[in-house]
Amino acid sequence: MNSFLFVRLAIKSASLAPALLAALLAAPSFAQAAGTESPSSKERPEYRIPRSSGAIAIDGRIDAAEWAGALAIPLDNEIDPGKNVPAPVQTTAYLLYDSSYLYAAFRAEDPEPSALRAHLADRDTPFRDDFVGLFLDTFNDERRGYEFFVNPFGVQMDFTLDETAADDKESAAWDGIWHSAGHPDEHGYVVEIAIPYSTLRFQRSAGEQTWGVEPFRSYPRSLRHQITSVPFDPNDNCTLCQISKMTGFEGATPGRNFEVDPTATAHRTDVRQDSPNGGIASGSVESEAGLTARWGITPNLSLVGTINPDFSQVEADAAQLAVNTDFSLFYSEKRPFFLEGFDFFSTPFNAVNTRTVADPKWGLKLAGKEGRHGLGVFVAEDDSTSLLLPGSLSSRTTRIEGPSRDGAVRYRTDLGRNANVGALFTHRDGGDYQNDLFGLDGSLRPTPSDRVTFQLLSSRSDLPSSLAAETLASPGDGSLGGSALRVGYNHESKNWTWYARHEAVGREFRADLGFMPRVGYDFKLAGIEHTWWAAKPTWYTRYSAGIDWDRTRDANDTTLEDELEAWLILRGARQSFFLIDAGTRDRFWNGRTFDQRYVNLELEMRPTGAISFSIGSTLGDTIDFVNTRAAKQVRLDPTITWEAGKRLRLTLQHNYQHLDVDEGRLFTANLSQLRAVYQLNLRAFVRTIFQYTNIERDAQLYTTSVAQRDENLFTQLLFAYKLNPQTVLFLGYSDNQIGGENLDLTRSDRTLFLKLGYALVL
Repeated sequence: MNSFLFVRLAIKSASLAPALLAALLAAPSFAQAAGTESPSSKERPEYRIPRSSGAIAIDGRIDAAEWAGALAIPLDNEIDPGKNVPAPVQTTAYLLYDSSYLYAAFRAEDPEPSALRAHLADRDTPFRDDFVGLFLDTFNDERRGYEFFVNPFGVQMDFTLDETAADDKESAAWDGIWHSAGHPDEHGYVVEIAIPYSTLRFQRSAGEQTWGVEPFRSYPRSLRHQITSVPFDPNDNCTLCQISKMTGFEGATPGRNFEVDPTATAHRTDVRQDSPNGGIASGSVESEAGLTARWGITPNLSLVGTINPDFSQVEADAAQLAVNTDFSLFYSEKRPFFLEGFDFFSTPFNAVNTRTVADPKWGLKLAGKEGRHGLGVFVAEDDSTSLLLPGSLSSRTTRIEGPSRDGAVRYRTDLGRNANVGALFTHRDGGDYQNDLFGLDGSLRPTPSDRVTFQLLSSRSDLPSSLAAETLASPGDGSLGGSALRVGYNHESKNWTWYARHEAVGREFRADLGFMPRVGYDFKLAGIEHTWWAAKPTWYTRYSAGIDWDRTRDANDTTLEDELEAWLILRGARQSFFLIDAGTRDRFWNGRTFDQRYVNLELEMRPTGAISFSIGSTLGDTIDFVNTRAAKQVRLDPTITWEAGKRLRLTLQHNYQHLDVDEGRLFTANLSQLRAVYQLNLRAFVRTIFQYTNIERDAQLYTTSVAQRDENLFTQLLFAYKLNPQTVLFLGYSDNQIGGENLDLTRSDRTLFLKLGYALVL
């Protein structure tokens, strides 16, 4: 990761609750909860949550009889942009439980209901809307938790929250099965939530339990107000450490539930023969049945198995420009089996990246936490074996013929309330290929504002002779052995952020089940940032300035990069964000060192409730990697999103890049992406995607043979119905068109596909 991206991550994590920390407000009615501490106190209130007297219908309307006796909590504290100031709107959260569910209801008042930002949308997408929800720390260990959010129409967003993570703490990859409903009205909106215990992991107890529970509300207008029921210390970067405690939940147990998810898929792909002049030959219909089963061995430990799983990519990867790049591009995991309990395999290095397992026949996964001990295990058999061949200056992917067997074991234990240590083992083998990795890691919070992390890895690899020449081993010898070390320190408080990191990765180190595209380097980074807060938020809320330095050397002590950069950030009205980042660096490539100057600019804004836009740009010196010479680049990345009514969302994104060398314009690259989603109702939507890429080159300026023009158009049309994350129907069509120097855009293939999935909980 380059230092600019690390700075952006540090800036984002410096907010008390990252991009999604929403909060709640207070309204009258029902029995008012009596907190034990005043709003200005740093002590967390402790509540007793009542047991429901009967079943509650989740219909988005608070029925007085159903919610009689509920714990009513006013949300009257704003934590961002104001720091523990009175909330600008009123909200009340109501909480109950029974033997099967945790219930929550929210009465969110709005002084201007017509300004409510609410849209029908697919789950995990309406981040720009008004929404309410809960933080849950079910183990009451202030380390891992859940977030459940609901917009005014009942659209669900759920996340896991990992306070021990080195970088991003929140992840939307997890999808739980729970119930919600929302209803806008003349006073604002009402939301009801029922979370079944079978969706959660928590400790066993025959009697009462204590959980961390915090209601919250996100109120986005010119500023995005984040509101909670308790004050949050801006000098404490732990969210779960500061939320309210609730005692009750007697008789609550997730049970040893058993869930069966059968799937059926069918597709037909037609391919053009003898391109470009041949016709498109109709392919045969290929159908497949699969099965995934989940068994709660204990209330906290789950076993998931899958046979002939459906790993079709219904959600198309966002296209990326891969022109004049040195390292392989990263794509996020989206397949349900691998997302199950994925957070157990997260470590400071990206040592487990399940996108490496491309086409598995079967898989088995065990994940959970008992007391202070967390465990994650998965094994799979892959019909193909893809490899990332890393280096100190570049990387590429390749493939080995034949199947592979893949597996990982992860263990972590808590040490007191502020530290943990863990171990990781991964294995891949196939034919005459094998890779094993073992490592230790840990995290320590010596103060509320400081975190220290470390990871030490060791690997052993045996590569086929065909790949030995592409490694750094002796000719004909495919045996490799190496180690990797990462130590990091972060301080995050209201006014100050500073950090330091050291990485040392051996040139023969391989993490073949992960994504570590660079090896054979030693990296050092240090930086500091100060934030000034507006006394009263008006046209701006805060601004920050910072500087950092990093240096990367290879195994021969050659300086690969020596960089110094400084930045200024301004946040303010219309949810605006502006960044200017300027730097200077010496960068080594293919035997030469290049002196570079650059400027990065970034602007984000939401001028109205329906329209938001952003633009990023990079101007300055770079390297023409193909021809090993200095170059000047211009990069522009504008994006605009239009919420056209409550059902239609249009997003247009463009990536533009050109590179100039002394002799002229080397290339111009354009990538345009249009995504249109029409939400038929809360369960169903129609989506279309267009991704168009055009790259024009001056072939005379290249030292190797290149195409003067590359063109590609990908389109996809999808109908989706989701009763819950596992009970789904997808019906879609996609095609690819390619073009080149002497070829206009011509369809190369087209695919029709159908997927059916059903969740049966026993």
